[in-house]
Amino acid sequence: MAALRRLVVHNPNLSYASLLPPALLICCRGIASKLFVGGLSFYTTEKGLSEAFSQHGQVIEAKIVTDRVSDRSKGFGFVTFASEDEADNAIKEMNGKTLNGRVVFVDYAKPKSDFGGGMPIARGPPEPIVADN
Repeated sequence: MAALRRLVVHNPNLSYASLLPPALLICCRGIASKLFVGGLSFYTTEKGLSEAFSQHGQVIEAKIVTDRVSDRSKGFGFVTFASEDEADNAIKEMNGKTLNGRVVFVDYAKPKSDFGGGMPIARGPPEPIVADN
């Protein structure tokens, strides 16, 4: 923590909040609102998404979901705002609007569902094959 304090004191452009990961900031504040944005162009970048939505409030994080294999956009993403009022405003202003040539759909993000991604079920070694004589 002392190293973090020295960083902030010696650099006036930094703040404690800018050094924290967005998820931790959200947990600490407890007031941020996450929006789902669908229908994104494959050419939309996270920076472009953040800039488009920052006109309607303070964007904490903008994330575009990409395919693991091709690293290409899946056509949707998430934008996290600092407050619910800003998120409401963004939904009203951006839902159905055009962004990079595509009409985007904006709504509140739903909580993650658990798809059983935990520990695999242990099945044990295969049964030995018994040869008939």
